[in-house]
Amino acid sequence: MNPYPHLLEPLDLGHTTLRNRVVMGSMHTGMEDRARHLPELAAYFAERAKGGVALTVTGGYAPNWHGWLLPFGAQMTSKRSADKHRIVTDAVHEHDGKIVMQILHAGRYAYHPFKRAASDIKSPITPFRAPKAMSTREVDRTIDDFAASAVLARRAGYDGVEIMGSEGYLINQMLTARTNNRTDRWGGSAANRMRFPVEIVERVREAVGDDFIVMYRMSLLDLVDDAQNWEETVELAHRIEAAGVSLINTGIGWHEARIPTIVTSVPRAAFAWVTAKLKAEVTVPVVASNRINTPEVAEKIIALGQADMVSMARPLLADPFFVQKAGDGRADQINTCIACNQACLDHGFVNKRVSCLVNPRAGHETTLVLSPTRTIKRVAVVGAGPAGLAAATELSGRGHTVELFEARDEIGGQFRLAMEIPGKEEFHETIRYFSRRMEINGVKVHLGVRASVDHLTDFDEIIVATGVEPRVPTIPGVDHPSVVGYQDVLRGTATVGERVAVLGAGGIGFDVSEFLLHDVGESVQHWNQRWGVTDPSLARGGLTTKVKAPPRRQVTLLQRKTTELGKGLGKTTGWVHRQTLKDSGVEMVKGVTYDRIDDDGLHITVAVGDDTTESRVLDVDTIILCTGQESVRDLIEPLGALGRPVHVIGGADVAAELDAKRAIRQATELAARL
Repeated sequence: MNPYPHLLEPLDLGHTTLRNRVVMGSMHTGMEDRARHLPELAAYFAERAKGGVALTVTGGYAPNWHGWLLPFGAQMTSKRSADKHRIVTDAVHEHDGKIVMQILHAGRYAYHPFKRAASDIKSPITPFRAPKAMSTREVDRTIDDFAASAVLARRAGYDGVEIMGSEGYLINQMLTARTNNRTDRWGGSAANRMRFPVEIVERVREAVGDDFIVMYRMSLLDLVDDAQNWEETVELAHRIEAAGVSLINTGIGWHEARIPTIVTSVPRAAFAWVTAKLKAEVTVPVVASNRINTPEVAEKIIALGQADMVSMARPLLADPFFVQKAGDGRADQINTCIACNQACLDHGFVNKRVSCLVNPRAGHETTLVLSPTRTIKRVAVVGAGPAGLAAATELSGRGHTVELFEARDEIGGQFRLAMEIPGKEEFHETIRYFSRRMEINGVKVHLGVRASVDHLTDFDEIIVATGVEPRVPTIPGVDHPSVVGYQDVLRGTATVGERVAVLGAGGIGFDVSEFLLHDVGESVQHWNQRWGVTDPSLARGGLTTKVKAPPRRQVTLLQRKTTELGKGLGKTTGWVHRQTLKDSGVEMVKGVTYDRIDDDGLHITVAVGDDTTESRVLDVDTIILCTGQESVRDLIEPLGALGRPVHVIGGADVAAELDAKRAIRQATELAARL
């Protein structure tokens, strides 16, 4: 019996049929920008096609050099370039998948000084001066360039193209008064502004013929001021439908929007309702996107008629065999995307190769290979945090005999603490995945066993993944009854009062502050209210006033550094955490010296200028220490006498700010070597 009959049902597009309803959405990986990386890109897409994806969308390729996202970035502008792409398209077709090339003109979002846009209005998220406004003739030439790029994509063997009309790139910039103050035929009225994408679709369809997929990625919620209203969005949908699109894909939010759209704190399928709203207006298939990461969620969207297909990018980084596993009854073995952004979008925005925290092989399919072992070894793994779990899973998957020792009565380590944070409930999925894989692979797990040298004498290889323990700072009075550690707070073994000081504003400090302020399992309705998201038929761009709930506690977050709090958080997620605490009334204090703790509270000295300080006493009920970690390495020295290879990974190796990305990658690379 098919467990997901709607998700796995073929979709007939007329001239071609897609084998199921799964789209791998576009994500720029860093492999698109240089031809020498095309073999690696081919392997990356091939693995997802082999895993059952029906339709893959590439990262964005510019139709001309003004539209580059990066200097000398990905573009499709010559026959020579097109012919080199055959390695990519052939690799996908070999596994019965279909692939479309995304055509993206960055407009004012480009990271180079030669950019062109609708008007000379500077982007708030790029460092360059305002773009040069395109002349009327340049606009027309750019439309021709889109069509020419589509023809080259066909030559390259692609099954179609996706025209990138969302996320605030050039087409979005042409569509809204926010970024288009033109007075020619491409500006002024909404009808004039939408002429640009309509003519792109018309010319592309005319150039490529009827037997070619033309997908248009449409912004349904701009989430910025001065954006399109719903009537304009629907009119555009009708016009591009008449112009010949095969599919309409969903885009949510401009990159400059100050509302999160894909981070882990966004509820699952948070925007499926707006896709359903568009689906009711058009006859071509519509694709839902954003925070769809399990087959159950995807199946429900299609079964309810909210969309015809679902787009997933990061979930297919996490597990390229997502579709295949869903289809053959192995959904419990899917490595679920936790929407952390740490190795995917955070890498992309600093021009690093995109990968995945829970699947380091993503983007490295040709170099990080986990093939069956030729020599079976007995391997002991000590510690069941992310590093130990990944090592045990991948080593046993290669055929080694693995035993895992964990001092606590449950696996997960710091990840088990993280999943207690409101908005990080997804972290539970990673523990579930590793647990199931180890069960299938036959890993012998010893819980409640603090491994000693005596436990480890008979193993060929020993992996120490004992993690970290909290660092206790040397503050007079740190042993006061009001002082508790973050682990005890998150495990529920410490009582926390109404007035709280959190010492340390790294990732843990921010997490603990959110834990104190919000409940887990936030509904879409409540999330929309908290962030000010509404029906776009009620307000342009779907923006409304935030509804701020009264904070559950009075929290003060402090750090010794004089830099802004949260500066070291994730590139694409840090601002969300900062805004969440700000909206919840958290006082954030930098440049703090912790003087002492006593019955009066926390005594501090705060730097308020280059040479000026002030003393304060925070009258708080509870002081929570989030002041760093120390590696747990007590096994390493005695293990040296065994004469066995000992490998130290994860927090036991480096006790920096908790870094599951490094821990899991390090464990996976070690597993590939042993």
